[in-house]
Amino acid sequence: MPTTAIDLDRAAQLFRALSDPTRLRILDRLRGGEKCVCDLTDALDAGQSRLSFHLKALKEAGLVSDRREGRWAYYTLNADAAAEAAELAQSLATPRTLPDGGCCG
Repeated sequence: MPTTAIDLDRAAQLFRALSDPTRLRILDRLRGGEKCVCDLTDALDAGQSRLSFHLKALKEAGLVSDRREGRWAYYTLNADAAAEAAELAQSLATPRTLPDGGCCG
């Protein structure tokens, strides 16, 4: 059981990024390793601007990282951030005890 307080702002950032089916599909594709944005566009049958919007949200949350090679961008799943999201979800599912004295002290 975690002994530190949950960073609710970080949890909100991660869960917001995970709350879209397209973003979850992107992360699922990246579980297999680094992918070129062109591969993601084809695999998800998504337009480049739509896909760029979702990749930006995932990148801002730290769930993916990118690198440039020529005119192409390659994306990789950040496994540490995915594990962090899982830990935050687990923390929310773990009952918390109130300090002695109950809720109204």
